[in-house]
Amino acid sequence: MIKKLAAHIRQYKKQAFATPVFMLGEVAMEAVIPRAMSFLVDRGIEAGNLGQIWFYGLILLVAAFLSLFSGVMSGKMAAVSSAGFARNLRHDMYYTIQDYSFSNIDKFSTSSIITRLTTDVSNVQNAFQMILRMAVRAPLTLILSMIMALTINVRISKVFLFTLPVLGLGIYLIMTRTHPIFRRVFKTYDRLNNVVQENLRGIRVVKNFVREDYEVEKFNGISASIYKDFTKAEKNLAFMSPLMMVCIYTCTLIISWLGAKAIIASGNNPAAGMTTGQLMSLITYVIQILSSLMMVSFVFMMITMSRASAQRIVEILDESSDIVSPEEPLTDIPDGSVDFDHVTFSYASRSERDTLSDIDLHIPSGAVVGVLGGTGSGKSTLVQLIPRLYDASSGRVMVGGHDVRSYDLTALRDSVAMVLQKNELFSGTIKDNLRWGNSGATDEEIEEACRLSQADPFIQELPDKYDTWIEQGGTNVSGGQKQRLCIARALLKKPRVLILDDSTSAVDTKTDALIRAGFRSYIPQTTKIIIAQRVSSVMDADMIIVLDNGKVADVGTHEELLARCAIYREVYQSQTNGGEDHE
Repeated sequence: MIKKLAAHIRQYKKQAFATPVFMLGEVAMEAVIPRAMSFLVDRGIEAGNLGQIWFYGLILLVAAFLSLFSGVMSGKMAAVSSAGFARNLRHDMYYTIQDYSFSNIDKFSTSSIITRLTTDVSNVQNAFQMILRMAVRAPLTLILSMIMALTINVRISKVFLFTLPVLGLGIYLIMTRTHPIFRRVFKTYDRLNNVVQENLRGIRVVKNFVREDYEVEKFNGISASIYKDFTKAEKNLAFMSPLMMVCIYTCTLIISWLGAKAIIASGNNPAAGMTTGQLMSLITYVIQILSSLMMVSFVFMMITMSRASAQRIVEILDESSDIVSPEEPLTDIPDGSVDFDHVTFSYASRSERDTLSDIDLHIPSGAVVGVLGGTGSGKSTLVQLIPRLYDASSGRVMVGGHDVRSYDLTALRDSVAMVLQKNELFSGTIKDNLRWGNSGATDEEIEEACRLSQADPFIQELPDKYDTWIEQGGTNVSGGQKQRLCIARALLKKPRVLILDDSTSAVDTKTDALIRAGFRSYIPQTTKIIIAQRVSSVMDADMIIVLDNGKVADVGTHEELLARCAIYREVYQSQTNGGEDHE
């Protein structure tokens, strides 16, 4: 896992390497300063030697400046490298997700992916920065301070040997109690994001059914769970500070007592015992040693917190799309013919029931095909197999006479345009949104596509016409207008296969008829597959496919199905009055 994450540092390796180097300089100077202070006191102030005072005073100034400079540079390098590391992680995760198939996204869920891209990356970034600085600083400070303390007085320095195990045991107990809490919190974050996302997407439904109080209560419940866990974790961590203070003050008292006795016994003579300056240095080293151990504990705590986040990030990076282009792909789609050769499909590998079962169909190129069926009959699933949004569990789906798995994914999906049930528009102008279908489309081509999709009339009524700004999600246009814009976007691709998944449900029957007429004149060679709830939308289709519980119930023209298909006849009669259309 560490090796996998380290590979994403890339261009920030120099800054990452420079951070501990500068930190080493800072720690070395901090170890020198207390010793120089003891010499200043003993050889300068106590001895009344002005020359020694100036000499050691200059050393202290130089050491302090070098420590400050090294600390600032270390902090700067750590900030740059950790921020760059987080940037690379988010970049690589985002681009990895772009290659996911729908089944990969279903595996993680949208809310979990968002948490991993935000909170988890921030945790790893903070841990990385702390490792670069504190994980180097703390052990070095501990070692150098201990060495310097031993050079002053070995007997008194042994006090540390009794204090360190107590502090280490206390820190270990706190960490073991806190780690499981943080692991639980990250999973709760996924639930929190899911609740917020669900609420915002369905805000109109929430308000329409006056469910604000319920949604607030649901949010408060999960938020309270996070608060409870974080409070419990912080209470555990709060014991570190008093434990640290007890150890520091205990060591300081014992060393002060032993040092004072040694100073009095020796008459402040370093050769006979101990001096005032040495005692000052020892007390400083006590604080440095115990503080460094405290830093080590926080480093381990941060690593413990970020470990779960790191694992979740690596899961995203290691996930490979189960739908990829073959090694030697076909890039040319000859025509828009579509064949389903005994296709079976299930969303879950161990599902008890197949979503589609033994689908065997031939759709000639350029045909207009209607697809009808009840809710859950597999209509949307059927058409999602054509551009390989999912792969068939068994059997073959063919476009242009070749298995879709033999095509380059980009080439295949460029040749298949889909207007889904849920229409998505992005923030930008109308032209920007339409050019998703063809980035090089001219203004004339855009206007022609909009005339065919019946979007041009309402666009001409807008103040800025085709330069009108569309809000995120298309919230400033109606459902029918959004559908027409999405159809125009698909037409600009001039695809081999055009799939309309109930994408005219929000327009009136007259406009629906005009759109279908436009298809025949604008893209006669394109295969048009229309999933619809209204029989009137597919009555004039060359062939109509009736699905029932994931199976093909019948295939034929409107007249043929009325004569022999009970399901089709029932739907038709429910939408008409004795054969007379009452819409």
